[in-house]
Amino acid sequence: MDWTEATRQTGREWERADGNAIVRARRTAGGDWAVTYERLTQAPDGSTYERTTAPTEDDALAVAAEFRD
Repeated sequence: MDWTEATRQTGREWERADGNAIVRARRTAGGDWAVTYERLTQAPDGSTYERTTAPTEDDALAVAAEFRD
């Protein structure tokens, strides 16, 4: 499925083409990066939420790419 990327003040965000899932990467107050994957309840494959942290932005972007696959 296709994803649309948007740059936000707090980091980066990708929304799935059907609007049922979002991946976000943002810098935390502690200096590392938080990456979240949220799929809505109405998604055909059901809801889910995952969150992980990464030490660098490059690592966070790699995790975000895995979440989108």
